[in-house]
Amino acid sequence: SDALLSAPLNVTIKEIEGKSAMVTWEILEGDPVIGFAITQQKKDVRMLRLIQEVNTTTRSCALWDLDEDTEYIVHVQSISMGGSSPPSEPVFFRTPKESEKMASKSPGEGSPDEMTVEEAAQLRAGELIIIVVVLIMWAGVIALFCRQYDIIKDNEPNNNKDKAKNSSECSTPEHPQGGLLRSNV
Repeated sequence: SDALLSAPLNVTIKEIEGKSAMVTWEILEGDPVIGFAITQQKKDVRMLRLIQEVNTTTRSCALWDLDEDTEYIVHVQSISMGGSSPPSEPVFFRTPKESEKMASKSPGEGSPDEMTVEEAAQLRAGELIIIVVVLIMWAGVIALFCRQYDIIKDNEPNNNKDKAKNSSECSTPEHPQGGLLRSNV
């Protein structure tokens, strides 16, 4: 029954992003297909990822979690009750670098970081908030310091004056009292 099932045709890769892509294919009319199996392999790497689904008539499948700027090889097989078809012709595709995609969207603005314009805006807003918070904190510290400094500066001469006043106030009544007390005795 293996021979009955032919390999999927016109396997194509669409919507290639840095981290994802979409595989589509067609099958021969009348083939008793109940599902599909996709093998995805990085070029020059032995490891395979197998995506298999049965009880589906879908003719497309998303590939996710890809590495950017990497070459991949994809095969699709049809699955029937009796087994699976031979694999399709291998399809090669390469994921772009995220920054290349950015550069192609807005010329002269390809940022080396992987981020969309929205993310960049969010990040800028985040940075701004941090800067503002830091500035407010610094302003607070400086204001506090100035206040303390003013208090210290104000207090210094006053303290001396007060001390001088207090000591003179205390010392002057003592003597007459002392004298009076002595005279009483």
